[in-house]
Amino acid sequence: MDDPLVCVVDDDDAVRLSTSLLIETLGLPVRSFASALEILADDETLRRAHCLVLDVRMPGLSGMGLQERLARLGHDLPIIFVSAHGDVPMVARAMRDGAFDFLQKPFNEQALLDRIQEAVQLAAAQRAARARLAEIQARIASLTTRESEVMAGMVAGRLNKQIAEDLGISMKTVEQHRSRVMEKLQVDSLAELVRLVVSIGWSAEPKSGP
Repeated sequence: MDDPLVCVVDDDDAVRLSTSLLIETLGLPVRSFASALEILADDETLRRAHCLVLDVRMPGLSGMGLQERLARLGHDLPIIFVSAHGDVPMVARAMRDGAFDFLQKPFNEQALLDRIQEAVQLAAAQRAARARLAEIQARIASLTTRESEVMAGMVAGRLNKQIAEDLGISMKTVEQHRSRVMEKLQVDSLAELVRLVVSIGWSAEPKSGP
């Protein structure tokens, strides 16, 4: 897995360089960009980025415009705005639109480093959660239709006998499907199975028994 990447976007060469050097003291890789349009054109960087340190006023596309564009493209990464021009409405809008923080220039260097570390940790946790979700969804997708039906009964708390009656199959067949469901989903107990499917919002309505 790639190391967490921090990106600095600022049209001021001196600020961009000094901010990048500061962030490198954390031992994190840094890439810098002179404009919002420049980073938008770099898909590989956006894929790796765990945090974006972003100026507000830039030619071509503003920092706020970049935030909006990234959201539309589905890039959910923490953004820390740094600006000497932030007023109350601007800060409120940025935070309302999902910014991680908004620091006024000149900013306290340690405060920026602390927030970057927190943002990187958040991004890493979000990526791990998305990977976990995709893994669980893939396991569930591997179930046959009948196995999914049996699992629905299990999650609903129905007994093997009831599931058999619901689906018009034998109890032995239900037991075989239960075993395969547990194996495919890599769980050892009914409680673990329920917790797993509930964690991704899975739901299915089993047929009601008599």
